[in-house]
Amino acid sequence: MPIRAVVWDIDDTIFDYARADAAGMLAHLTAEGLVERYVSAERALVLWREITERHWARFGAGETDFQEQRRDRVRDFLDAPALTAPDADAWFARYVGHYESAWSLFPDTLPALDALAGDYRHAVLSNSALAVQDRKLRLLGVRDRFEAVLCAADLGVSKPAAEAFHAVCTELGLAPAEIAYVGDQPEIDARGARDAGLVGIWLDRNGAARQGPSGVHRISHLSELPALLRADTRFGAPSTFG
Repeated sequence: MPIRAVVWDIDDTIFDYARADAAGMLAHLTAEGLVERYVSAERALVLWREITERHWARFGAGETDFQEQRRDRVRDFLDAPALTAPDADAWFARYVGHYESAWSLFPDTLPALDALAGDYRHAVLSNSALAVQDRKLRLLGVRDRFEAVLCAADLGVSKPAAEAFHAVCTELGLAPAEIAYVGDQPEIDARGARDAGLVGIWLDRNGAARQGPSGVHRISHLSELPALLRADTRFGAPSTFG
């Protein structure tokens, strides 16, 4: 069964989230006069990343909702467990202003989308919220590249659950085997897609030394994607997993 559609993750796949998050938080801490509180900007950014990963995992597991995980990140980062929801929301909103000013696509995103545009349908499946990701794609100038954008906060289920991947299959009217999913997380994205019956593709931009999941394809740059998709990798052609 040929691949008919490519479904994309957004953050750290087509959009340089890590760089924008670090730049935005540094600008925010500077504006708030908080850098010295954490000894150094580097320590503050490490702490922010750790807290973000912890609460994002809680959201993914269904233990909290999207807005509350944001508030909890702020409370933990400021060591202020009693911070009210409005105050936490306001602090996070000020950070978002700096974060958005640092938004950019990866340099290989548009060339890859252009190279694939005529041969495949395109959609997005993200573990974020539609209001956030739709705005992001519009401001980055690529929303019209995707016929559908599905997000965990609105679906009520997160990757790597098969139901999340099957939701986008239903939206596109395609069988799982007709869809390739591209994401930067080997387990949440690539393994999750594979287990749901899609073709899982791990975009390993950092050249991780760890072994990836079996039965998925591993690329280091989106320029590799057109050749991978056009080679019938499931039926005997060489795999790029390595």
